[in-house]
Amino acid sequence: MTPARVGVFGLLGSGNLGNDGSLEAVLGYLRAEHPESAVDALCGGPEVVSARYRIPATRLHWYRGEYRTASRAGAIAGKGLGKLVDVARTAAWVRRHDVVIVPGMGVLEATLPLRPWGFPYSLFLLCASGRLFRTRVALVGVGAAPIADRPTRALVRWSARLAAYRSYRDALSRDAMRAMGVDTARDEVYPDLAFALPTPGPSGPSDPPGQVCVGVMDFHGGNDDRARAEEIHRRYLDGTTRFVRALVEDGRPVRLLTGDACDATVVDAILEAVDSPLVTAAETASLADLMKEMAAADTVVATRYHNLVCALKAGTPTLALSYAAKSDALMDRMGLGAYCHSAREVDADRLLEQFRALEKQSAELRRTLAERNQVAVRQLKAQFAGLTAALFPKTDHTHAHALRETP
Repeated sequence: MTPARVGVFGLLGSGNLGNDGSLEAVLGYLRAEHPESAVDALCGGPEVVSARYRIPATRLHWYRGEYRTASRAGAIAGKGLGKLVDVARTAAWVRRHDVVIVPGMGVLEATLPLRPWGFPYSLFLLCASGRLFRTRVALVGVGAAPIADRPTRALVRWSARLAAYRSYRDALSRDAMRAMGVDTARDEVYPDLAFALPTPGPSGPSDPPGQVCVGVMDFHGGNDDRARAEEIHRRYLDGTTRFVRALVEDGRPVRLLTGDACDATVVDAILEAVDSPLVTAAETASLADLMKEMAAADTVVATRYHNLVCALKAGTPTLALSYAAKSDALMDRMGLGAYCHSAREVDADRLLEQFRALEKQSAELRRTLAERNQVAVRQLKAQFAGLTAALFPKTDHTHAHALRETP
């Protein structure tokens, strides 16, 4: 039998720990259930992916300056040419595979600033190539949200329609795609893929009250907030800094965490403003590192979606600085829906009140999280079983295109 040729696709290895955690979960599934498969990646950071996950990887874009702002004529021309070259590069890569998996990530949303000719265009090329060459493209446990920008919405809608398999990390995502005109009748909802990752060893609250993890984000609002992005960022940074200062005044050690390389500027700003030995910053290279930090904390306050996932999976009582409906949905699913605070309107005094209320319920919330995590693990086992049935049917692989069925 010829091993199945499996590709993984996305902004992987580019500094976002959540994206890489989703990849790690899918690779764990493939290595456990389909160890004979030949796996490689088309991704944003091929060097990182190859070194960390031991799979061959190819750069997602021909033009190396794809994610830098193009202001000069040469850069603009390079980007434009790159869009054309990427059509052929993506098609050639897809054609070499039987299956391509897009592992989690918010690939069908624009809750953070996004241009249609960026990743939405790349995803459309992938899904269109899959349909053209009868390579099954699977959007596995992805996030989606309503999109106001018409070109971006059109690319996302067509990408979803052209995919052979879709599942979502929450019901809001499926509802958003249905509202965009995608037939979701056969699409399932499962917990975020990161809940399939190993859980750190048990920990618990200290006595007297101990460390608080604060996950920060270089937050400037969403795709529709560009006109007031700096105002939103200043309000977020000021409110979060004031909250950290209040914790320090109560004698609480604070551990600052990030989820993307760009978040380091916020960490630096808080460290400078608070200037206390009680405030330290963690260096984390994976979701596993984040979970270890959070498992050792009494309480977590976090912004980035996958910071929340890590804290909840670690079983630590968590307060969300929520910037999108996906965060609220996740908190509600895990039994902590009452502990959300808008990242766009951070009120340090109100946040401190919520934090204290959360800590009073700590023991009860830890029991709730333990129960919800067990449910999430069972649901993800069902997700992977369904994925095997859809993408790896028991068939004779001696035919070169055995898996290439028309979606």
